[in-house]
Amino acid sequence: MRQHMAKLGFRTVDEMVGRVDKIDAAVADVHWKAKGIDLSSILYSPALPSRVARRCMQAQDHGLNQALDHQLIAKAAPALKSKTPVTASFAIRNVHRTVGAMLGGEIARRYGSAGLPEGTIHFKFNGSAGQSFGAFVPSGVTLELEGDANYYLGKGLSGGRLIAYPPKTSSFLPEESILVGNVVLYGATDGEAFLNGIAGERFAVRNSGATAVVEGVGDHGCEYMTKGTVVVLGMTGRNFAAGMSGGIAYVYDEQRDFETRRCNKASVDLEPLVAQEDVDRVRGLLERHRDLTGSPRAAWILEHWADAQPRFIKVFPHEYKRVLGIVRPEPVSGAANSSKTKSASNMAATAEVRHG
Repeated sequence: MRQHMAKLGFRTVDEMVGRVDKIDAAVADVHWKAKGIDLSSILYSPALPSRVARRCMQAQDHGLNQALDHQLIAKAAPALKSKTPVTASFAIRNVHRTVGAMLGGEIARRYGSAGLPEGTIHFKFNGSAGQSFGAFVPSGVTLELEGDANYYLGKGLSGGRLIAYPPKTSSFLPEESILVGNVVLYGATDGEAFLNGIAGERFAVRNSGATAVVEGVGDHGCEYMTKGTVVVLGMTGRNFAAGMSGGIAYVYDEQRDFETRRCNKASVDLEPLVAQEDVDRVRGLLERHRDLTGSPRAAWILEHWADAQPRFIKVFPHEYKRVLGIVRPEPVSGAANSSKTKSASNMAATAEVRHG
């Protein structure tokens, strides 16, 4: 490298930064796509001396010394040192981003990916959380939020538990109101999220192992999900389950339009909630959601379970079935398919009248 630098007249790498005048650009004429390319804008160099430095001349200040996580880490000292359970409360604002990530890093340094024992740290927050609340939180940590949160809640969640619900003094219905932003649980690998409100678009996109209960989601829910469990207690946006290859989703289809208008069925099968294992799983998660968030909707569904259970739809990816060795039935085509569709519609209409 020094030989090449010497030929170009440079003694240090810093001297090379931005020296586009030393670059020779050969005119590409081999491929038709490359003909006529003009590199002048890329190779433009402002006249010197310039008020803007060509390279990094001063350290960047990202404001990490003001991060809320410093307070969390201080409060969690007994848990970090000896796994002693701790609880604390904090005010939070939307300028506080990735709350919990630095705390998770401290836990990982000491205890690795295993994290802490269940229930070791329980921190409650009041207010509006900024982006990536609960990002990468490991096992043993519960972050409870009374308020709302921005995008990327639970990004990379790694075993921790996130609980979010509106202020207890609010008068609006949680199941009809936005609680958290887009791309919740992006790339999560483990852990739980109980959200008493509606989430934005791309809920649980690329979820790879987390369990979540939410009142409703926007477009592209469970997109590219590969593992985990998601329960949606209300409306979903369009294109639900696009590219979903693993995990299971359960959707409470109150409007009876999930299959026809909202779900992307290219990679999933839609099935009724009849297997006892599925019934027990959904009921158990609803009970925990009710107890942890105070969800009125979860409480209502549990109280009217006999009528509510038939409205749940199990979203089961084709690839997951193949891995489990479950043989999918051959698709019905032509007149038989039309007849089957009409029969299903008639059954749904009858059920609608019967259950109100």
